[in-house]
Amino acid sequence: MFHNNYDVFINGLKKGDEKAYEYLVDIYYQKLYAYAISLINDKDIAEDIVQNVLIKTWQFRKNLNAKYSIQGFLYKSVYNEFINTYQKSKATTLLHYKYLESLEKITTQADENKIEYFFSIVSKEIEKLPPKCQRIFMLSKKEGLTNNEIAEHLSISTKTVEAQISKAYNLLREKLAKQYEAILLFCLLNNSAT
Repeated sequence: MFHNNYDVFINGLKKGDEKAYEYLVDIYYQKLYAYAISLINDKDIAEDIVQNVLIKTWQFRKNLNAKYSIQGFLYKSVYNEFINTYQKSKATTLLHYKYLESLEKITTQADENKIEYFFSIVSKEIEKLPPKCQRIFMLSKKEGLTNNEIAEHLSISTKTVEAQISKAYNLLREKLAKQYEAILLFCLLNNSAT
């Protein structure tokens, strides 16, 4: 009923049609959960983020506009929920925010296959980081530990943690610079073609 008519789907949501909401959950839950997991590798927090986004989408459904992509709106909402509920309490570097902003741009401008493609490239580059750098980066990015928690956990100084995280971001930016531009261009061209 909804999969062939986007306007009917959005209008159904706006009017409070529970079937439209069920359709929204069926179509987007797993995609949003995969995106949330890419931001923080914690299943419980990722689930909370997605559930909060879906609840807020229902609460503010009357503000939805059929002219704009619901997928882009939902991905951006997951990103904002992640920042608001989790990252605001963590010490993060400017490079970390730039990394997250880059992820947000990709996810709001691309479909699911393009997003998975981008994350697979990023994951491969993370695996190529020097072992110590990779471990500290993963504790920060995937486990969500603060710099102080990582320093305690590994019995190293906070300055060493900060240096290694900055090194990881710089290496990733260098390695992904050309690929990232190509991916972004690919996403933009494919978006304009659809």
